[in-house]
Amino acid sequence: MIDRSGFRPNVGIIVCNQRGDVFWGKRVGHRSWQFPQGGINANERPLEAMYRELHEEVGLRPEHVSVVAWTRGWLRYRLPRNMVRRHLQPVCIGQKQKWFLLRLRTDESAFDLNASHKPEFDGWEWRPFWSILPEVIYFKRTVYFQALHALAPFIGDVPPECPADCLPEQIEQRLERANHGEPHADVGAGDADAR
Repeated sequence: MIDRSGFRPNVGIIVCNQRGDVFWGKRVGHRSWQFPQGGINANERPLEAMYRELHEEVGLRPEHVSVVAWTRGWLRYRLPRNMVRRHLQPVCIGQKQKWFLLRLRTDESAFDLNASHKPEFDGWEWRPFWSILPEVIYFKRTVYFQALHALAPFIGDVPPECPADCLPEQIEQRLERANHGEPHADVGAGDADAR
């Protein structure tokens, strides 16, 4: 289901524990990490899609989590030109997302990365709330920042503002310096990897 502007409706899911750390999943067969996310089917509401994707990707059911908050309106990102499949109709140029913040209400043993016949993740870890931004693939980074910024006030023990070194423009400057051979101590291994 792609809208008239070429954006596919999607949900993004941030699962946090009692300390405010977030689930960070390693994609199957890749070195990249991300939050659970997935498309919204025709005749499916975003909340229904979120629960479906939550179970398919990480094995959690509605009784395992509490919905803390969600973003209003759509957050959009465009795919890089080389990732747009122009031979498919309608052409999808990116995704528009509704993001949900969930708090885990059960033991982490409830996670099951093999809950569906086609797993999305083959590993995961708890990460501090803002720490994931430098690892997000460049074309999704602004949407991740917008979602985290909108949802941070709903978690205690998490700074409501992103630390300066995690702002998308700071990350881009570090990447640019790294790509031009300028030394910079803060460039992490994940920064150069297109996640």
